[in-house]
Amino acid sequence: MAPAMRRDGIAMDTLTDSLLDELRAVVARVDGQAVNEACAALAGAGRIAVYGCGREALQMKGFAMRLFHLGLPVSVVGDMTAPALGQGDVLFASSGPGETGTVLSLMRTAREAGAGVLLITAQPASSAARLADRLILVPAQTMADDRGEGRRSAFPMGSLFEGAMFVLFEMMVLKLKQKLGVDDEAMRARHTNLE
Repeated sequence: MAPAMRRDGIAMDTLTDSLLDELRAVVARVDGQAVNEACAALAGAGRIAVYGCGREALQMKGFAMRLFHLGLPVSVVGDMTAPALGQGDVLFASSGPGETGTVLSLMRTAREAGAGVLLITAQPASSAARLADRLILVPAQTMADDRGEGRRSAFPMGSLFEGAMFVLFEMMVLKLKQKLGVDDEAMRARHTNLE
């Protein structure tokens, strides 16, 4: 059977394989020890606040929902119910390019309040990486480096980073589920009924 074709002439099977291969290669290069340390920090936090900008924010909010389903005390920065952070708490921020002004400001505020700062980024030498206590490096192209001859990814506008975030966060949920001894039914019981 011939592969399904898109209007632009690209075979869907070829495109799917290419994109999944890119995601697989990026996620495979993430440091497993850094992920384990991030999971331990989240599991042991008094309170967790998450933040990201743009499409990264969508991934962070999805991860926050799963942390809530796991029974962890999580909020999203900007929500009216987000508490103040202090000693023993964790700000988990995302900045693929590592120079996002809002993220840098929030990281400084959290540090000044005594909270730990966990960062997920693609740029290990960035300002945000230098401010973080813990770092998850996702070696994916972002909007910071997706133009001209430096462009390597088939994903548009740096979205390889966000796709890798989703896969990585699902892995972290599975690790946290095991670490916390939470089963599927306990997670499901915390899912909203207001849908």
